[in-house]
Amino acid sequence: MSSVQLWEPKTVKAAVTLMQKHSPNASVLAGGTDLVVHSRSRKLDLPQAMVHLGRIGSLGRLSVDADGRLHLGAMVTHAKIEATRRVAAGWPALVDASSIVGSPATRNVGTVGGNLCNGSPAMEIGAPLLVYGATVVLVGASGTRSVELTEFLVGPGRTARRADEILTEVVVTRADAWHGSAYIRLGFRLAMEIAVVGAAAAVRLDSAGKVEDCRIALTAVAPTVVRAPGAEEVLKGQEPSAETLKRVGEAATAHARPIDDVRAPASYRLETVAVITRRAVELAVKRARSRRKVN
Repeated sequence: MSSVQLWEPKTVKAAVTLMQKHSPNASVLAGGTDLVVHSRSRKLDLPQAMVHLGRIGSLGRLSVDADGRLHLGAMVTHAKIEATRRVAAGWPALVDASSIVGSPATRNVGTVGGNLCNGSPAMEIGAPLLVYGATVVLVGASGTRSVELTEFLVGPGRTARRADEILTEVVVTRADAWHGSAYIRLGFRLAMEIAVVGAAAAVRLDSAGKVEDCRIALTAVAPTVVRAPGAEEVLKGQEPSAETLKRVGEAATAHARPIDDVRAPASYRLETVAVITRRAVELAVKRARSRRKVN
């Protein structure tokens, strides 16, 4: 095995310079959880050069700005999201997702930036961030750019990040943009599991309790995490009754293009999309109603 070079820059600028200098052999290293798994399973060799972001303090910050938007630095861990009350109060679907990633050990090491840059269609936090309308901030040799998450996720293991770019943060819309949200995952175990099917939902209710607006996203049933606009349209302007929620779930299946893999056959995934979507919307509505009562 050839030796691996490792750098630990203290600024984003220095990290970008290293990525540019050693491209295309350089790889960004965040928590390294997926890197270790792939290396041990011999799916991928270790990169010849790795730029570790752990010493860049700004990338580990979690904050809410004056406009009420949530900022997640690339090195923010799933455990930090799970333990932050302000995130649980304003963006509960994100906590739903972060709290079931791998094991406690994985959640204490795995990061937001690493999770997104791996581009897995089964990532837990992808669907919640999608319904929240999140954007990612990328810094490279040519400057800084913001990319909507829908455009950032290109395909299985593929993103819009350029070779010399560092994902520095994820910006999430204001908490009051949605009255309730939730993420539900289907798996065969409670822990150390990857989603067989997942769904996130965010809803806003009007004064009469009808769904004024909503967003729904699906996990592990397409080449990327995807929105389900057909299901959203079924719910908009409607009373979220049991019959309506059933039709929402059925409409979501039109946006699923699952594959057969070791976790489940495509046919099983397709059958369960409706159920998981309905449950996610049902929980989002329940939380929305509870929040309105409190307020």
